[in-house]
Amino acid sequence: EAGYSVLFHTLESLMTRLNRAQHENRLEVLLKQLTYPKLLILDELGYLPLTHPEASLFFRLIVRRYERGSLIVTSNKSFLDWGEVFNDQVLATAILDRLLHHCHVVNIDGRSFRLRQMEAQATNR
Repeated sequence: EAGYSVLFHTLESLMTRLNRAQHENRLEVLLKQLTYPKLLILDELGYLPLTHPEASLFFRLIVRRYERGSLIVTSNKSFLDWGEVFNDQVLATAILDRLLHHCHVVNIDGRSFRLRQMEAQATNR
């Protein structure tokens, strides 16, 4: 509504696009497209571990967007666990270094809103 460009991806859909683009020799074009939006939202980081090549692709995207556009990342993992997500502690540290440089961390603790909704629906029956 305010005229800002926004792009949303789950990490799985993003990695599918990045992998396909790399295999089709159009990774640079896709990285440019992913760098363009003012805001990129990446959902579900940490639900599935990334292979080393996928983690490298993710790092390339983060480097491209660093200080160029805003990024929202949702994860069910603490920063200490990101080494497992990326299967590489050094790479995870490099990614976190860039993500945390100009960020606001919002830690939401508690039960899943989906589970709460399901329980509320069950009690209303």
